[in-house]
Amino acid sequence: MSSYEDKYTRGQKIGAWWLMAGCKVIGWLPYWFLYHCFAPFIYFVMYRLLGYRKRVVHENLVTTFPEKSAEEIRDIERKFYRHLSEIVVDTLDLASMRHKEVMHRLEIVNLEEHKEATEGKDWIAALGHYGSWEYFCGYGLHDKRSTAVGVYHPLKNKAFDLFYRRMRQHIGADPTPMKLLLRRLVVAKREGERFVVGLIADQAPPKNYEVEHWYNFLGRPTAFFAGMEHICAKFGTPVYYLDLDKVKPGHYSGRFVRIYDGVEEVAEHDITQRYADALSDTIRRRPELWLWSHKRWKQQPKSN
Repeated sequence: MSSYEDKYTRGQKIGAWWLMAGCKVIGWLPYWFLYHCFAPFIYFVMYRLLGYRKRVVHENLVTTFPEKSAEEIRDIERKFYRHLSEIVVDTLDLASMRHKEVMHRLEIVNLEEHKEATEGKDWIAALGHYGSWEYFCGYGLHDKRSTAVGVYHPLKNKAFDLFYRRMRQHIGADPTPMKLLLRRLVVAKREGERFVVGLIADQAPPKNYEVEHWYNFLGRPTAFFAGMEHICAKFGTPVYYLDLDKVKPGHYSGRFVRIYDGVEEVAEHDITQRYADALSDTIRRRPELWLWSHKRWKQQPKSN
């Protein structure tokens, strides 16, 4: 066990063990059952029975797509909940999935070209809560030259937090809390370790976060964490956006698109705005694949 696991209590570790054990049982089930029986059941419970965050989802969709009719909004909403149910299955299945299968679930269509472009470099992979983002934790299985550092914000439920850490470690990632990231990267630089930082950069900052700049994201002023800008400024790290698409349940295709080369002189906040623009384009292409249940715009600029 890593020293970081010493932060968890015995009870939290037991809870995480049971979660992993349950996921391994689920992992024995065939694909057809997981995605054509189990996922529809989750959809029924989440959407039809419990109405999980339906008000948040509906409000986000209506505000983002004012040009769409009520029926079009309902269609995106239903497709989103079906997709969300499959994300739940993806996550449960990942906990015991074989590495070869993990690589099969996310195809990087320009992998060889991207590996050549990043030869000998550290870089940032900028993702969103789009598609099934946890699959990227297995990027190191595709390219063993670098350590895949998966940045995350610890969960309040520590048993689930430890479960997610172990699941990500199982598929080759080094899960690192955001507040420890710079220290982790400084150590990597000192020891000559190559890294790729996986940043899911579209999460909303907490209320006590000091917003440095408001970005245009999906046509609305939006707060973002400044971590990407800080890493680029400190390490001169190129940034590649992972443009994802869904092929079928549990299977995704992605392409890396460079949005910053690490040396270009850019205006302050420009890198994050490029990321926001790229993610906006992806979301508008297939909106049902983004996490609309997230309270993304709970912070807004104060009117003068």
